[in-house]
Amino acid sequence: MEGKQEDVRLGANKFSERQPIGTAAQGTDDKDYKEPPPAPLFEPGELKSWSFYRAGIAEFVATFLFLYISILTVMGVSKSQSKCATVGIQGIAWSFGGMIFALVYCTAGISGGHINPAVTFGLFLARKLSLTRAVFYMIMQCLGAICGAGVVKGFQQGLYMGNGGGANVVAPGYTKGDGLGAEIVGTFILVYTVFSATDAKRNARDSHVPILAPLPIGFAVFLVHLATIPITGTGINPARSLGATIIYNRDHAWNDHWIFWVGPFIGAALAAIYHQVIIRAIPFKSRS
Repeated sequence: MEGKQEDVRLGANKFSERQPIGTAAQGTDDKDYKEPPPAPLFEPGELKSWSFYRAGIAEFVATFLFLYISILTVMGVSKSQSKCATVGIQGIAWSFGGMIFALVYCTAGISGGHINPAVTFGLFLARKLSLTRAVFYMIMQCLGAICGAGVVKGFQQGLYMGNGGGANVVAPGYTKGDGLGAEIVGTFILVYTVFSATDAKRNARDSHVPILAPLPIGFAVFLVHLATIPITGTGINPARSLGATIIYNRDHAWNDHWIFWVGPFIGAALAAIYHQVIIRAIPFKSRS
């Protein structure tokens, strides 16, 4: 019995439950990790690389599929006389969040799985990718979104035009300021989750993080949709808002459209600053 107690005592000392947290954890040497250098602002060499264009195509296809499934779900809920006979708002939120989960999982190894100009913008501010690649991604995302919404309209034009086309507008009873605030906070949640789920420091320390990364990102999209669908229909993705608005093309949708660019870009910038400066304590400057 005495021997067993000695084993327990030694085991407790050897495998201490006290783990460093916060900035203290960044000083541990459990895994070999070096902070990668910031991406160059301009990288002309990328334009000659097939992997650059392959990543852009992946962003196009992913955003196309995202709009196709999510807008079709919105149309299915809108056409029903009884919301109890459809998936309802919860189903719409699951559609958006579930597709992001699946598409990030599928494209992360090719393009990073952004599928959203606000995410691309936030990662660019954190110097995770070059301006060349960021602009190319945003263009391909917007084109994919336009094509995705266009296919939905082609399937059922009357239903599409009669039920708002999935375009984002500020709901009656809310001001444009309310809508802008909802988009800023919602995008902050999403982009902050993206930074946390894909943090290279955590990847080095916790090998399971890359496998789980698409799950919290998709779940963040789901939760934000639950909260803000009644306010703005939930944009938090300028490409998604642009695609639906261009294909729907009604004045009231265009009147509110600026909110779904300004809000997400402000939210993404705030998330980038918060994660880099506060959470990671990394200054926004080149490291020699």
